[in-house]
Amino acid sequence: MFHNIPAAILEQMNYLENRDKEEMSGQINIKHFDKLRQIPPETGRFISLLAASSPNGQWLEIGTSAGYSTLWLALACMYLKTKITTFELDQQKIKLATNTFASAQVEQYVELVPGNVFDPLPSYKDLSLCFLDTEKELYADCYDIVIPNMVAGGILLADNVISHQADLQPMIDRAMGDNRVDALVIPIGQGVLLCKKL
Repeated sequence: MFHNIPAAILEQMNYLENRDKEEMSGQINIKHFDKLRQIPPETGRFISLLAASSPNGQWLEIGTSAGYSTLWLALACMYLKTKITTFELDQQKIKLATNTFASAQVEQYVELVPGNVFDPLPSYKDLSLCFLDTEKELYADCYDIVIPNMVAGGILLADNVISHQADLQPMIDRAMGDNRVDALVIPIGQGVLLCKKL
């Protein structure tokens, strides 16, 4: 997957990586909520590899932002000939993501669903992958809806569990003690909680 990334995807990845660096360094004056706040490339590779090894089922991403993490997951979609559904509430980021997916030529692998994720989320069954990277106060509710709807061997990944450990510790503790999953915190990027459905 990583040795032959299509040029259109690489171009969009590079653009978003550079913009994220400019935002984080203060070169672009922007409100915190409007920042991309995207995963680093090493986390992208990590989630892409795990996605490519997930069982058959539906894939979800909760929190699209400008679509950077979705591009990494789209590589796994291309490899397995499947698709991912990604949810975003913010209108500005929906526009950015729509442009990202068109420019990267991955629209056949990605369905972008605008609006509140909690309206459609319970209807998604037979989930084999879920990447959770949204507002931290939503993580626990997303976890409670997703895990019962996952197939055996399904993978839930939640980002920022080290950088936002204080906010997310109750959800981390819940996952670690949940006998429906095996769970582990991976110290990559901002910290990823990996849960595998038993």
